[in-house]
Amino acid sequence: MARRTTIDRNLRRKTATRPERRTIVVFCEGVASEPDYINGLKRLPEVRSNTAISIEIDPESGVPDPLKLVRLAIARAEDDEVDECWCVFDVEWPQHHANLASAVDLAERNNIRLAISNPCFELWLALHFKDWAAHLNTADAERLSRKLDGRQGKHIDAAKYLPLRQEASRRATTLAARHRRDGTTSPHDNPSSSMVDFLATVESPPTAR
Repeated sequence: MARRTTIDRNLRRKTATRPERRTIVVFCEGVASEPDYINGLKRLPEVRSNTAISIEIDPESGVPDPLKLVRLAIARAEDDEVDECWCVFDVEWPQHHANLASAVDLAERNNIRLAISNPCFELWLALHFKDWAAHLNTADAERLSRKLDGRQGKHIDAAKYLPLRQEASRRATTLAARHRRDGTTSPHDNPSSSMVDFLATVESPPTAR
């Protein structure tokens, strides 16, 4: 009988220290490729076992505004059930997003995580297929992305990308290292994408609570 009590106590201890799934809310400025990619990512068994991902898009979205996204994320982060809030947005070239620097500063001061692509999310998509180191305008990045995956519109088939995501991460990491070495900072770190940070977060096991 004592042995049963010892076993039960050990089982309770293991259950109490078992890592829980983290809850992440992602705010996107795009309504097509970004949600398509993240929805594909959240369905992967290795992500689903670690992380519950919710995607929110500004219902009044017109002209993309990173600062508004960050403010929405700050409000959402007040929810005790949310572990992290991320904002996914672009820098854009040749005309940068208005309020870009303010959005980054506000996010940093409020622990909002950012996945920023420069010039745009299509650069991150292109990195799944090939190395790219040259400066790109937004329109050129969009054309390159469509050429590489053969799509006609803005929506993507995430299944074409996800098996190649580690290659994209490697290429994005190489770009980031080059910008650090050269002392190049935002918004001049073109091309670049910190989607690699988002990927690393959702695929890593959460810590035990």
